[in-house]
Amino acid sequence: MSNITINGILEKVTGKDKDYRYMATSDLLNELSKDTFKADNDLEIKISNTVLQQLDDVAGDVSGLAVKCLVPLVKKVSEDRVVEMTNTLCNRLLNGKEQRRDIVNIALKTIISEITNQNVAQRVVASLSPLFIKGITSVDTTTEIKCDCLDILSDVLHRFGNLMTINHPILLSSLLSQLSSNQASIRKKTISCLASLASSLSDDLLAKATVQVVLLLQQKNTKPDMVRTNIQMIGALSRAVGYRFGPHLNETVPLLVSYCRNASEADEELREYSLQALESFVLRCARDVAVYCDAILELALEYLSYDPNFTDNMEEDTEDSYGEEEDEESANEYSDDEDISWKVRRAAAKCLSAVITSRPEMLLKLYTEACPKLIERFKEREENVKMDVFNAFIELLRQTGNVRKGSGDTLNSSPLWMLKQEVPKLVKSLNRQLREKSVKTKVGAFSVLKELVVVLPDCLADHIGSLVPGIEKALNDNSSNSNLKIEALIFTRLVMASHSPSVFHPYIRALSGPVLSAVSDRYYKVTAEALRVCGELVRAIRPKFEMPQIFDFKPYVHPIYNAILTRLANQDQDQEVKECAISCMGLVISTFGDKLQGELPMCLPLLVDRMGNEITRLTAVKAFAVIASSPLRIDLSCVLEHVFAELTTFLRKANRALRQASLGTLNCLVVAYGDKITSSTFEAIITELPSLISDADLHMTALALELCCTMMADQNRHRNVGAVVRDRVLPQALVLVRSSLLQGQALQALQNFFASLVQSANTSFDALLGALLSSAKPSPQLGGLAKQALYSIAQCVAVLCLAAGDQKCASTVEMLMNILRDSTGSNSARQHLALLCLGEIGRRKDLSQHANIEGIVIESFQSPFEEIKSAASYALGNIAVGNLSKYLPFILNQIDNQQKKQYLLLHSLKEVIARQTVDEAGQVDLQDANVDKILRLLFNHCESEEEGVRNVVAECLGKIALIEPEKLVPELKERTLSPAAFTRATVHVRRAAVSALSTAAHNKPNLIKGLLLELLPLLYEQTVVKQELIRTVDLGPFKHTVDDGLELRKAAFECVDTLLDNCLDQINPSSFIIPYLQSGLNDHYDVKMPCHLILSKLADKCASAVLAVLDSLVEPLEKTITHKPKQDAVKQEVDRNEDMIRSALRAIVSLNRISGGECSAKFKMLMDSIKKSNALSEKYNAVRHESDTVVVGDVMDMN
Repeated sequence: MSNITINGILEKVTGKDKDYRYMATSDLLNELSKDTFKADNDLEIKISNTVLQQLDDVAGDVSGLAVKCLVPLVKKVSEDRVVEMTNTLCNRLLNGKEQRRDIVNIALKTIISEITNQNVAQRVVASLSPLFIKGITSVDTTTEIKCDCLDILSDVLHRFGNLMTINHPILLSSLLSQLSSNQASIRKKTISCLASLASSLSDDLLAKATVQVVLLLQQKNTKPDMVRTNIQMIGALSRAVGYRFGPHLNETVPLLVSYCRNASEADEELREYSLQALESFVLRCARDVAVYCDAILELALEYLSYDPNFTDNMEEDTEDSYGEEEDEESANEYSDDEDISWKVRRAAAKCLSAVITSRPEMLLKLYTEACPKLIERFKEREENVKMDVFNAFIELLRQTGNVRKGSGDTLNSSPLWMLKQEVPKLVKSLNRQLREKSVKTKVGAFSVLKELVVVLPDCLADHIGSLVPGIEKALNDNSSNSNLKIEALIFTRLVMASHSPSVFHPYIRALSGPVLSAVSDRYYKVTAEALRVCGELVRAIRPKFEMPQIFDFKPYVHPIYNAILTRLANQDQDQEVKECAISCMGLVISTFGDKLQGELPMCLPLLVDRMGNEITRLTAVKAFAVIASSPLRIDLSCVLEHVFAELTTFLRKANRALRQASLGTLNCLVVAYGDKITSSTFEAIITELPSLISDADLHMTALALELCCTMMADQNRHRNVGAVVRDRVLPQALVLVRSSLLQGQALQALQNFFASLVQSANTSFDALLGALLSSAKPSPQLGGLAKQALYSIAQCVAVLCLAAGDQKCASTVEMLMNILRDSTGSNSARQHLALLCLGEIGRRKDLSQHANIEGIVIESFQSPFEEIKSAASYALGNIAVGNLSKYLPFILNQIDNQQKKQYLLLHSLKEVIARQTVDEAGQVDLQDANVDKILRLLFNHCESEEEGVRNVVAECLGKIALIEPEKLVPELKERTLSPAAFTRATVHVRRAAVSALSTAAHNKPNLIKGLLLELLPLLYEQTVVKQELIRTVDLGPFKHTVDDGLELRKAAFECVDTLLDNCLDQINPSSFIIPYLQSGLNDHYDVKMPCHLILSKLADKCASAVLAVLDSLVEPLEKTITHKPKQDAVKQEVDRNEDMIRSALRAIVSLNRISGGECSAKFKMLMDSIKKSNALSEKYNAVRHESDTVVVGDVMDMN
């Protein structure tokens, strides 16, 4: 728009008519907000002056619009105009009319919040600082003006404190002097202002501020008001600067504890402020506060029950004899509006909660001292305090949940065992809360119960009867709101899912009525949760079908069915309710179908109809899977053909989840109703399967192959199925078996597929074997096969031979042995595959009837090809697994006597040991007879001069640790002192030992929990870069550096990651983060990745420990995200660098979630630099979105 038009608007803005002025100001705002708006210097001055003039407009709505005009104006005008406007406003604030001061205050705050340019900010700050300092310190300034100056200065310091370094000393002195003001409002604003300044102060100035406040507190004759102010100041400083306040805890903690204990009885605020400051120390200064935690815990527990004006003498005597009416009145027995002792109790509860969340290592002490006290304080008469007590107990339960996996329930000293002992008292206390009138109290009680059931399933078996009345009342009471109903229903669902069904049988009548009433509730969230509870109710009513029914479920069948049918038939409702109704109806039909014969023709078509709706399709497919899996063999004849037709169509849909669910449901239906399905239906399904079989989606592939096997299982009824599968699916299966990606469930399904196919009458064993062996040949189009593909083919051959019977298997083994005997043949690929096939067959079947098979295999050790030697070693080890008593002594003897073949023979031994740790069946034989012999042999070869031999010995020892830790660990300890360097390297430093510890931590944490105090320092030592393990290899034209310790460091960090999951209560994060994690964040790519993951976990689980050293972690993270690969880097290096940046950003996202992270100036600057860089900002937002999605998914899973 032209300057003439803008000038026209500006003239109207200053008109006499209020409405004209309003409309003109609104037009001006619209013009300023346009991206195309530009103004010359004269017009800038004119607009700025006009907007500032409008701030004084007598009409409030016009001046309000003028403030809004400042938002775009600040970004569109020059630096000079912004500085001029802020100076003008500041002068008005200090010297202007009192009635206009509020709007000036708002205008100044608006401008400060909208400044984004550093140069503008620098000039504004330099201009405003002297004016504000004068306004604050001048004796002539009124209290109101001082408060406004402090208020705005607080905003300036918060945003631009780091740009005001020159003014920090004078600002600090000016503000500290105001702490002694006689006006409480000034002192309050000063505290806020000093807190904003503190985050950008140097350590020296911060120390100066703290010392001055502490000195004031140490003076004996300080006024009570000033004492309270200074204690508030200490708390505010701690919250603002976080771990940087740690060095000052020696002076402040004893002082605060002393003030708290010695304050006069009426001085509740002083106690409250002291406890709040101590809470901030616990949360913000994790490392330095550790020595004071016991004292702070004692103080918090003491004041948790601080209530000098109320004595509950009758509590103990009447605990068992309270009646419902008495209990409802208990909350109102005492009331005094002037009593503020509840603030002390609330501060104590929050302080206790801080100790619980930040000190997992104190869990046992907390259960001994804090748990009984918290349960006792559930009787708190002030509702807000009671909520904080509930929250503190919930945090205690969550911390117990964090260490649950690594704790043994049977250990008398474990947190879980101690929690179990408290359950009766806890339930008794919560039952009293469930009888209270307050809805908020009842919601809090159910929250505690929910967390209890999550952490300690099956702990309420003896208490269900006492809890049922509380659930009934919450669901039936007219005063209950939807939040209370939802909490009660969630708890009911969780408790029913985690306890034995028989526990609930006496209370089904009492529970079913309120739950079914909730199904018809008007609020959709209540209805959805009630339907989920119905599902658990159905499972509890009829848990086992075949056994004689100890509970008469028949009276409940039709009421439950009718309640759900009403919801199922209703189309006009929330999607969540629709999905819950479909799932629940599927469960009802599968459980009570034999009692609902007359109703099935009505409800089954409804479910089929829901399959036709795109929104409810997936849920309906899963519901039919539940129905088909029912042992009652529900009569689906009225819809069966329709269901098969729909599911077959779904196999072509783009929705992956729908295709997966359809395959699973078809599998269940074929198992249950295969005799009722026509051959044409089978053929239609089989026709769709080849397109689903590919290494691009191995999970889908596994489901499709499992469906093929199921359809081929019943050959008597459908003889031609095998032929159709052979013609349509087999070609795709033979393509799949060549894939190097094939593994896990898909590989297992493919093996079963070949076994099923050979057992069908339509396919010959020889043809299948030939096809499999041919698939191993290199093809002109695809080239040679990957090593993994050969292993897959060998496994399929082995399964095929076993399925074909002993005769075919024996002839195949002979054929493979003949390939190996034909040493003149130059086809190494055939020999390679033959060895792998023999190994896979030998692992599954005893081959001792084939004479000298071990000799023929061992001859291949002489082959000139490395892959043949490796395959022979693999084959020998696996053949030994099939008959340990015959072949294991042979291998051990050969290791001792065949020096040249030692390395390969040790690999064979490794296969034997590894298979024992996987295959439970053979484990006993190895333990009883041979472990001692194997250990002696392995330790004899620890000192071998060949590094390869020593490495294999280490791997074997690591795997034996999983079978016989009791025998191996003492031997390892003894040999760590061995003078031989090779022995020490093998058993103490090598990666296999760390892997063994990691595996033990993952599978059997109790084995190592008691040893971690000793093991952790050794493990941490393995994370450090060792220069003696770095060597330079001269490659002629250039030199290459090799780090032999890299894999060990990576394994060590991965082990720490596992320990954080399972043994968190045994780890002190502070001693690990610095220096070990910090070192890992600066290490090689392969080490940084697990370190980023560890940092994310620590930020989530031990936030206070991370917060304490956040500044030290910023530099390595910043280096990683700003690293650029060389210009001539290949694509692989570029991709790895991108992965590394995303990994570091994930850790930064986790750090940014920590409350108090803004206290670190370095971290704040890092976040600012990420936001300024378009590339990094885009990646950061993508990673954050991905992280938020995972968190929401986890919450949904938990719910």
